[in-house]
Amino acid sequence: MQHAKVTVWKLNDALPIGQQLYQSLRTRIIRGELEPGRRVSETEIAGELSVSRQPVREAFIKLAEEDLIDIRPQRGTFIRKISISMVNEARFVREAIEADVVKLAATTFDAAAVADLQEQIVAQKKCIDGDVNLFISLDDKFHRTLAEGVGKGHAWKVVDGLKAQLDRVRYLSLRQFPIAALVKQHVAIAAAIAGQDPGQAEAVMRVHLNNVVSDLPEIAKANPEQFME
Repeated sequence: MQHAKVTVWKLNDALPIGQQLYQSLRTRIIRGELEPGRRVSETEIAGELSVSRQPVREAFIKLAEEDLIDIRPQRGTFIRKISISMVNEARFVREAIEADVVKLAATTFDAAAVADLQEQIVAQKKCIDGDVNLFISLDDKFHRTLAEGVGKGHAWKVVDGLKAQLDRVRYLSLRQFPIAALVKQHVAIAAAIAGQDPGQAEAVMRVHLNNVVSDLPEIAKANPEQFME
């Protein structure tokens, strides 16, 4: 079976090669730049970057553990389709953690912390016309800021490590649905925190995190080749 060449971002010799390969390939899979079903070659990536096959193999193993690629002995390595069940599980875990995080933020964030959130929202509004990659980066920063601001930085790392499949759907979703609606929800979250209203903050956060799941049937219908279920 023939497969297209994979161009991996330029590597930094000062940093571990395997970790860079893993992060680069993971990001490209999540963004949909490496589409489901595509075959990727350990040998070709190693040759293109003039590195041994070992760091590429290590990156592939980590990606397989996240169900982002499928390593098939004697057949090749392929980008996995999106698992709807894993998307739902990731959303469940994320909502459980972040609902508590935002309630804590509403009772502990001071004026400076709220101002930081509002400054981030200003940056997010500049993405409304369609810079999906930048918006998702800023969106993650917003949620990470909430977790770290209440001393739950490790909890965010747990969430971040579980949400690869969810993030793949987020990219598909933002190509079909407006960023403005998500920014509006961030505004409501920040307002509830500023008003020290944990109940309202939790309610808005739950609605916010359920957007992807509520839109999932429509997203899957529009992109059937991307999903395995």
